[in-house]
Amino acid sequence: MYPFRYLPSGHIFLNPFDNCKKAAEALEDTGYKEDFCLAMDFDPWFIAELMAAGFLVMSCETGEPDAAIDKKFILDPRHHLIRSCLFFPELHIKKSIAHLLPLYEICFNRDFDFIFDRCITAHGEDWLTPPLVSIIRVIRNSPGMPVKPVSFALYREGKLVAGEIGIVSGKVYTSYTGYYDEDNAGTIQMIKSSQYLEKNGYAFWDLGMPLDYKLTLGARDISRGEFLELFFKAQG
Repeated sequence: MYPFRYLPSGHIFLNPFDNCKKAAEALEDTGYKEDFCLAMDFDPWFIAELMAAGFLVMSCETGEPDAAIDKKFILDPRHHLIRSCLFFPELHIKKSIAHLLPLYEICFNRDFDFIFDRCITAHGEDWLTPPLVSIIRVIRNSPGMPVKPVSFALYREGKLVAGEIGIVSGKVYTSYTGYYDEDNAGTIQMIKSSQYLEKNGYAFWDLGMPLDYKLTLGARDISRGEFLELFFKAQG
């Protein structure tokens, strides 16, 4: 059994000395019923290893300022009990959207910094806290990391109208955050991103926590155990 450390709250505490893959697999073995663990160390390699183990790495403010700094933040790496995943043959395109697709162009890994900043402006810093944002940029710009932060950018007549940021780990793409500036652009960005991922040999698209709009696109809700099996199989 993996030697987890449990906090008084009952949550698992992770640190850079942990084997993140074994820890993820052990969540099922121990019957862990929470969607998230907790961690304190904002180390780029540690966070990249968590991502490479299928954790959705999020962060939050503790609400307890330290005397030496303005704010304190923690990590809450998540392995949802139920995960939303899109398997590309199951992509559903509404007829009302299909005729609009030729008007747009999707580009992979373009305008990353602008899109990231735009997402933060649109959604705030509730979970994309400043230290986590900084570390994601470090991971993106550091060679040899086990994952790669990337972007999808959607253009109409040369104008950027929607985009999202996510993580590539092996042959799995995991969405993190996105935005759109005009009606239907968010849906079209997801459709075209899915088509790009399928064309380029990805195994499936990890969409994170279940939400209705993901089901509308054809995503399927699977258990954490099934997700882990599929995720690690796609790591190569």
